[in-house]
Amino acid sequence: MTDLTTVADVATERPARYGKQLAAHLGRRMGSDWSDDDRAGWIQFGAGRAVLTCTESTLRIELTTEPGSVGTLEDVIGRHLVRFGARDELVVAWRRHDGSTGTRQENTGEDEGRPGREGAGPAPTGLPETV
Repeated sequence: MTDLTTVADVATERPARYGKQLAAHLGRRMGSDWSDDDRAGWIQFGAGRAVLTCTESTLRIELTTEPGSVGTLEDVIGRHLVRFGARDELVVAWRRHDGSTGTRQENTGEDEGRPGREGAGPAPTGLPETV
């Protein structure tokens, strides 16, 4: 089966700060790297890899994964980033290269302090073993 690529361009005044934080936090399980000089990095997941790059006003996340894992990984990455950037009201909207609809995470303030989780059921205790 062919991997699927999905991209989110997150507007922020502090893209490198959030990229570094995301790589450090999510990379604890499977690995990650961040370069302050290049303002870029990656996060490894069992089912895929996210590449993080920054411009002056955007954090780009390019996720390549198995089609069956894309929604879960979009949600995990997006929820964490939205939580880290709650004060900046970050919005993560994914665009999938195959034309299917990507997910969207944003802080709506409706889910007991768990941004982007409205209607998603209980929050997971950690990443699924297959991620």
